[in-house]
Amino acid sequence: MGYQTKVQLIKRAKSEQWYINLPAQLAQAMEFEQSETVEWFIEDKATLALRRLKVPDSVLKKKRRKSSTNSTRYSIEHDPHSNKNGFSKGPAKSP
Repeated sequence: MGYQTKVQLIKRAKSEQWYINLPAQLAQAMEFEQSETVEWFIEDKATLALRRLKVPDSVLKKKRRKSSTNSTRYSIEHDPHSNKNGFSKGPAKSP
């Protein structure tokens, strides 16, 4: 789903300024803050990308705890040959 908006131009005696307004619904959904700094990037003549410099934390993603790489649980979870109890099933046999 996209939001359409018009590009506006304000001409002054010695300069001109172009504006692209961000619809309020989009700004609220993205949780933008007043005076937040963003960067514009030209991908190609049809695509202008806006990137935030400071992204708010996701409300859906859990924060990961740092775990020791030496822990038994870590090695069990990452061993493709172990079952759910942590016992090795050995390498897969080919027919």
